Amino acid sequence: MDNNGVGSWLQRRRHKSGSKAALISGTSTLGYEELAERADRLANALRDRGVAKGDRVAYLGENHPSFVETFFACGLLGAIFVPLNTRLAPPELQFQLQDSGARLLVNAAALEPSASAAVEGTGVTHRLVVAADGGTEPSDAQPPAGVEHSVTVERYEEALQAAAPDHPDVPVGHDDGAMILYTSGTTGKPKGALLTHGNITWNCINTIVDMDLNRNDVALMISPLFHVASLDMGLLPMLLKGATVVLEAKFDPARVLELVEQHKVTTLNGVPTTFQLLCEHPGWEGADLSSLDKLTCGGSAIPRRVLDAYEDRGIGFTSCYGMTETAPGATMLPVARSREKAGSAGQPHFFTDVRIADPMGGAVAPGEVGEIQISGPNVIKEYWNRPEATAGSYADSVWFRSGDMGYRDGEGFLFVSDRLKDMIISGGENIYPAEVEAVIAEHSAVGSVAVIGVPDDKWGEVPQAIVTLREGESLTADELRSFLDGRLARYKIPKSLVVVAEMPRTASGKIRKMELRKQL
Repeated sequence: MDNNGVGSWLQRRRHKSGSKAALISGTSTLGYEELAERADRLANALRDRGVAKGDRVAYLGENHPSFVETFFACGLLGAIFVPLNTRLAPPELQFQLQDSGARLLVNAAALEPSASAAVEGTGVTHRLVVAADGGTEPSDAQPPAGVEHSVTVERYEEALQAAAPDHPDVPVGHDDGAMILYTSGTTGKPKGALLTHGNITWNCINTIVDMDLNRNDVALMISPLFHVASLDMGLLPMLLKGATVVLEAKFDPARVLELVEQHKVTTLNGVPTTFQLLCEHPGWEGADLSSLDKLTCGGSAIPRRVLDAYEDRGIGFTSCYGMTETAPGATMLPVARSREKAGSAGQPHFFTDVRIADPMGGAVAPGEVGEIQISGPNVIKEYWNRPEATAGSYADSVWFRSGDMGYRDGEGFLFVSDRLKDMIISGGENIYPAEVEAVIAEHSAVGSVAVIGVPDDKWGEVPQAIVTLREGESLTADELRSFLDGRLARYKIPKSLVVVAEMPRTASGKIRKMELRKQL
């Protein structure tokens, strides 16, 4: 085959795995052969609508087979897949469609209002609408009142079935772009991390090697596939290995416990909040969890009480550290060392290197804190159309600068000690204060604003807004939340508001967030 990228995986896998279950979604099952055929048909449907190598195709929807089919169809054509976060507000979605230059959007029927609003003013010319299981899609979706556009809207399934079943074989190499994933930046606007076919492939190999995955594994995907960890460390390594993936659109603890028993699930990926809600559910004690043997947790440290709850059931955790730019795996802490190295992010993945550098780029001694920097074939080489961001993100042109501070112990285990970029991790979602602050600053009552993360029992941490008010103005937390609703994804909206007389500032006028945290 001329295609050496991720698009070739299903074609190669169909010959080895045939009718073996690849995806289970609700009551339907797709074998590898059928999944490969559907991806071929969709690729031809996209090509018939003008999509060619290098073009961007976006997807807006929950976990569903169409997400997987669209990803692989893009890979078959050498097109670039752009998964969108379903929790974003229409203006946020619109920015990502514009920035990526997407020309076609596949969206779930349930998200039709957001999709219709988001494509306005972008380069999207076609939309394929995916029906909910057992439902029908609108074929005549209309733009918002007063808005004119010329986007062709069609039914996803009809377009797929009408396309040729031939297998397209476009030349694609490991250096070609495969996916753009948006990661919020410190300047307030998200930037797209361009993952190549090689980045994704090597990350999957790292995961298979370090997690010891095998073809008999069954993974339950309860985290959204538009998150890089769920997609690149959950779904894709399993399909590469020829295992089975169970897709769930929404996380429901009772449903998860039921599915683990029903499908003999062996692998579960999530964030601390996910696992906490599971073990605190009333059905936890009576659930049959005997099949589970691989739990992978990322996003933040696992609380001791959650570790205890799972270990009491004979189940241990593998903890991970990484970021979108590392596709996303950088380090992993194996189950066998989870107690002995509690609080550690583990050791570098098999084909990945990690170093701790001082401000001048020199190596530091074990135990000494410095910036965590990552190198390897899984690390991106650039941000989409952001040469200035790309240039400032690498040391010695090789080492990606994470912006996180940490140290390594004498055995090389990584410990993350602080975040230079002030990022808030809430329930596994990354929230960058600058992005939230920029929107809050638009409120007429706000003089200045700072957003920080504060501890939360359920989500780990949540955003809190600290503001000064303009003379004669007032503002309540409810009023602020109402103002932000529809402008920001709801998980980004601060859960609390503190009004202060003045902000502590540096000599250059920058707000001292460390001082704010101490005061509050």
